[in-house]
Amino acid sequence: MRSEGEVNRAVEKYADTVRRICIVHLKNNADTEDIFQTVFLKYVLSSVSFENEEHEKAWFIRVTVNACKDLLKNFFRSHTVSIDEIMEKPSSLPEDHRDVLEAVLNLPSKYRDVVYLYYYEEYTVPEISRILNKKENTVYTLLKRSRKILKEKLGGDEYEA
Repeated sequence: MRSEGEVNRAVEKYADTVRRICIVHLKNNADTEDIFQTVFLKYVLSSVSFENEEHEKAWFIRVTVNACKDLLKNFFRSHTVSIDEIMEKPSSLPEDHRDVLEAVLNLPSKYRDVVYLYYYEEYTVPEISRILNKKENTVYTLLKRSRKILKEKLGGDEYEA
């Protein structure tokens, strides 16, 4: 593990480079900050001995680029769409999907969370129970009740899950 002095020197020297690389790859300040912290944490925990400043700079660049690529190819990042994004462009959804989305968003939060995690994020019931710190049977019950509420709101068997 590196000393506080070494870490402070590296942050002062390479912070701008790391941030610029992140912005170019991620185009997002929140993700940039996450990767920035990841890169410098790897530096703190690394036992690599650098031959010279160029070798150290190359290490920071390579680690930053790799961390950005890892984030961008993350399965969940590429297979999810935020609700905010969908709501900004509701006209891009078919009419029946807008109705379903609106009905889901209007559910009480205990039902909405379970429905969102199950149908939109594709978590299993055991995973949802761990995430929400609820018993599996409770999650099954919430799903069943939310389906019933959605069926009543949307009218009929058309949206049966």
